[in-house]
Parts: sequence; structure tokens; C-alpha cells
Amino acid sequence: MSMAEAGRTFSEVKDAILSAHKESTVEDKIGFYNNWAENYEQLQKKGFQNFAGVDGSEKMLQLAKSKGLFQDLKQWILGSAPLPVPAESYDAVVIVGALGVGHVPLSVVKELWQAAKPGGYVCMTTRGNTSNKEFKAQLECLLKEMEREGLWVCVSVTEVEDWEKAVSADETGYIPGSVYLYRKSTQ
Repeated sequence: MSMAEAGRTFSEVKDAILSAHKESTVEDKIGFYNNWAENYEQLQKKGFQNFAGVDGSEKMLQLAKSKGLFQDLKQWILGSAPLPVPAESYDAVVIVGALGVGHVPLSVVKELWQAAKPGGYVCMTTRGNTSNKEFKAQLECLLKEMEREGLWVCVSVTEVEDWEKAVSADETGYIPGSVYLYRKSTQ
């Protein structure tokens, strides 16, 4: 795959991830992910061939399996034990909607890094709402520390003002979020 195709593919994935958070109801989000499976198939046509998925929800895994795209699916609660995937195996590792207070612990970030091949990418998202500000600050501290250690380099950080519809009584409208993209060092 040429670099131009890879850049276009990243842009397509990034746009799709951001669009998921414009939906407001659970049914809308499930519909988004059901339709997004076709985008995964388009990425496969561009040369991506090894798709693996980890999710805590058996129903989400059943849906993913029904698409016939994934070669490996595991039910796993992130942070409960080390990520059940081989080290340095994936060109891209993506976690969306899970890094946040009360969800997935920060320790998972190093597991995602470990799963990426040298030169591979790790894409992560988190919310920027009031209840997640401390977690977000700790996440960003960890990301920068890993960069200082030479484990990866920051490719981009995209701040999104209208990330997803607020669901708590303390917040109204839309809450902000961030998309982080890092490239694992080759040394």
C-alpha cells in the first residue's frame, strides 16, 4: 500500500470515528457501528487483512463475527488482565469510547502500545467533560511520558468540541473529546 493510500485510510477512519459521536441515542450508535462494518470491509480492500477485536460485550462480538471480517475475536474486559493478543502484531491498534473514568484503566495504554508493530499506530479517544477531566489529564501525562521514553511519537491530537451528546444531569448539549494518534518507535 502506498503512503497516499495509508494517509487516506487514516483520514477515513478518523472521520468515521468522529462521526460516531454525533449520534445521540444508543440505537443510533449501534446503527452507526452496524453500518461501519462496511467501512472495515473497504479498508480490507485497501490491503488491511488481519482484523482482531476485543470487547467486553458478547452481543457486540456476535455482531462483529456475523460480518465475516474479523479473523480473531475475544471477549475480554480491558484492564482485568494483560491484553490477550500477541506483542508487536498489529499495524494499527484502535480504542474508541473506552478510555475514561470508570471504564478502562490507564494501564491499558501500554498494552495497546505493546500490541502495535514497530512503526505501527495506536489511536485512542477520551472524553473532555467535567467528570473525565482528571482522567484525561492523567492520560495525557502518560502519553507524554511514553513519548519522552522514546516508545512512540505523537502524530496528531485532535480536540473535538461536540464529541458526543451529554447524558449526565450536570451537563447539557454536547461534551468535548480528543483523538490521539501515536506512531510506535522502530527501535
